[in-house]
Amino acid sequence: MGTYNTRVITAPVDEVWKALRNFHDLSWAKGVIDDLEVVGEQGPDQVGAKRVLNGVFHETLLGLDDEGHEVRYSIDDGPGVMAKDKVRGYRGRVQVRPVTDRNHTFVEWSSTWQNSAEGVQEFCDPIYKALLDTLAKRFS
Repeated sequence: MGTYNTRVITAPVDEVWKALRNFHDLSWAKGVIDDLEVVGEQGPDQVGAKRVLNGVFHETLLGLDDEGHEVRYSIDDGPGVMAKDKVRGYRGRVQVRPVTDRNHTFVEWSSTWQNSAEGVQEFCDPIYKALLDTLAKRFS
C-alpha cells in the first residue's frame, strides 16, 4: 500500500530543495503543520533526527541525499490509523527534480507501509496534497 502525490513548483530546484531538506523546519507548511517539536540532539540534516508534528506525528529522518534531492523518513507514531499499533513500516519519501525547460521543480511525495488497519491512504493523501499546495504557495 502507499500514497503518491506530485506537484510542479514555479521555482528552481535548488530553492525548493533548500526549503525541504531541513527536517526541523516546516515553516513553509503553516496551516498544515503549525507546531514542530525537535526531539533529541541530531541536527536537521543528520540521519536519526526526530521531530513531532502538531503534537501527534512522531517522525525520524532515515536519509537525506543532497545530490539526488531526496528526503526519506518514517512515521513512528501518530493519531488514529497512524498509531504505532495500527500501522507498521511507514516510510515517506520526498524527491525534487528540475523541470529544465522552465526552471521549475517537480516534487514527488510518496509513502509506503507494510501492515495497517484500513484508512491509512485516505488519511494521508489529503495531508500530502495540502503540504504540496502550501509549498507551491510559498514560491508563487
